[in-house]
Amino acid sequence: MAVFAFSVAPLGAGESVADQVAEAVRIVRASGLPNRTTSMFTEIEGEWDEVMPVIKAATDAVGAGGRRVSLVLKADIRPGFTGQLDAKVARVEERLAADDVTRG
Repeated sequence: MAVFAFSVAPLGAGESVADQVAEAVRIVRASGLPNRTTSMFTEIEGEWDEVMPVIKAATDAVGAGGRRVSLVLKADIRPGFTGQLDAKVARVEERLAADDVTRG
């Protein structure tokens, strides 16, 4: 199991790439895998073999029309752990909340 963070964008598409990125996010959301989109990355959680085809399809969609595509991919591969898309953030928030209690 792993959490993958990726950013995909067409090169030379002009100032805004929102339409192309939206198409990539549609593909990720349609996959049914746990996911989250932020201002810089889309995160998706699952097994390697189920996530990589989704990332490829999203990349292909952004590159439709023969555009050159930039893809940044990062993975946290942690066998035996699920639900880490939210759990990793929750652990950090717990630490921050504890800081607030000790300071307050």
